[in-house]
Amino acid sequence: MIDLAAHPVAPPPPGLDLTPERVAHYNRPGPRYTSYPPIPFWSEKIGEEDYREALGRARAAPDEAVALYVHLPFCAERCAYCGCNATVTNRASVVDDYLDRVEAEIGAVVETLGRGRRALELHLGGGTPNFLTQGQMERLLGCLEGAFSLGPEVDRSLEIDPRIATPAQVRAFRTLGFTRISLGVQDMDPRVQEAIGRIQPESLTREIFQAAREAGFPSVNLDLVYGLPYQTPEVFQRTLDAVVELRPDRLSCFSYAHLPHLRPNQKQVDARGLPASAWEKFSLFRQAVEQFTSAGWSWIGMDHFALESDSLARALRERRLHRNFMGYVEQAAPHLVAFGCSAIGEVGGMQVQSNPKLGAWQRTLDAGRLPVIRGHHLTPEDLRRREAIHHLLSNLELPLSLLDAVPGAGGSDLPALDRARKALEAHAEHGLLRRHDNRFEVTELGRWFVRNLCMELDAYLPVTLPAGSSGGPRFSMTV
Repeated sequence: MIDLAAHPVAPPPPGLDLTPERVAHYNRPGPRYTSYPPIPFWSEKIGEEDYREALGRARAAPDEAVALYVHLPFCAERCAYCGCNATVTNRASVVDDYLDRVEAEIGAVVETLGRGRRALELHLGGGTPNFLTQGQMERLLGCLEGAFSLGPEVDRSLEIDPRIATPAQVRAFRTLGFTRISLGVQDMDPRVQEAIGRIQPESLTREIFQAAREAGFPSVNLDLVYGLPYQTPEVFQRTLDAVVELRPDRLSCFSYAHLPHLRPNQKQVDARGLPASAWEKFSLFRQAVEQFTSAGWSWIGMDHFALESDSLARALRERRLHRNFMGYVEQAAPHLVAFGCSAIGEVGGMQVQSNPKLGAWQRTLDAGRLPVIRGHHLTPEDLRRREAIHHLLSNLELPLSLLDAVPGAGGSDLPALDRARKALEAHAEHGLLRRHDNRFEVTELGRWFVRNLCMELDAYLPVTLPAGSSGGPRFSMTV
């Protein structure tokens, strides 16, 4: 384990302006910190027995609530740009077989965790959750409701692909109790859509969005991606204008990570159409930020936006945002219980991931075992550093108390934390942070490079990041 903060911060270009040179200086591979430590540093020695022990520890605190996540990997076709764990099929029987195993996984987990644990939120991700028929969705929800306490106050959210959605399906999801629905859009330009293998006419997006509004969803969200092939400022502006007109409650605007050595389907993407430089790509995101913030959305964390009247924006103003595997949330459950192939959870002080290979995941469950493929025991120092990183990402500040000695570490962490403090002070000199008596505050300039600031707190990152199994960085670039 190498402490990145042990290495001096290279000085950026002079001045405090956003310039191509400054953006290039901070553009490097780095984690997005949906987890800490980042998943590549988890151990494959962690398995089912460790997970059951963690579930047992959580059982000893029955009043602690959980968040629930179910991964539904199925898609009718594979988009060229996609980085998700997905399985292409057109057979409903494949989904039925999958749900058989999800039910078995839920049963095995609650056998140790205990039945009836109160849930704060439920999220269905994919893949394409609306690939399920209404009957299949009712079956899944019935199993979850039989295992956990899912009252009417639970935030139930799901992602949908508008290309296979219908207004009737959207209404059915609302009837089933879902409160938040996110539509995958990426970009509305036909040429960009063709380049990424996802043809989705703007008229269809508008139809499904309006259906969600008419169905009474309290929150209707859109997901965009910037840095796609042929996504020029003029092209992207038309998408941004259309989004502002629709006025979703929340938005995400993710950076496209072109990693064909890790995601073979991305070899179909015409790399000649990608932004020619970090500055070109960065300018697209700045264009989105300026458009959305001037039109009434608050900029949340790195790449999310919420209408100023939205509860997430209120949480930002009140500095009570949290971050977990599912993104930004207003209240953090002590445990995240996840089901399905590749699903990532955290229970009883342990982070775990299920086998991402569908066949292996199924065979493990058929053998009566939980399909954990890797995990990580969180140490006191891990918890402290994660709290610091998530505080920066969520609330754009870092209390200096989070750089004090960690209880239970015996003082062994102090040299590394002191180096992290000095690295952050160097960033303050360079204009990314403002130092107060008891905290660091992220500046307007530092907001653009907050991932880089978080990397100074990461004890697992080496100076040169490990290469993936087939070459190249295993993390996306920070710009």
